[in-house]
Amino acid sequence: MSDETIHCIRCGEGAAPLPRPPFRNELGERIHREICASCWKEWLQHQTLLINHYGLDPRDPKARAFLYEQVEQVLLEGAAGKDVDTSQQGSIEW
Repeated sequence: MSDETIHCIRCGEGAAPLPRPPFRNELGERIHREICASCWKEWLQHQTLLINHYGLDPRDPKARAFLYEQVEQVLLEGAAGKDVDTSQQGSIEW
């Protein structure tokens, strides 16, 4: 593979990487190495769904921790397609 493609662990394809790590930490570096731009785009849509569904404020440290946890589960642990748990809608306090 050239420098212009990575083997994405989520979709299993050789694909274009992200132009840079999405976060300034080890998780961001790992995503940059292992997740293609297309799967990251899908994650951003899923993240928007989570933010809206749970009423998250991404500036809140607890909300960010929850979203980082979801990044790991959805992108890096192969839980793609896992439905959002709506049983607690409106009952989660941040």
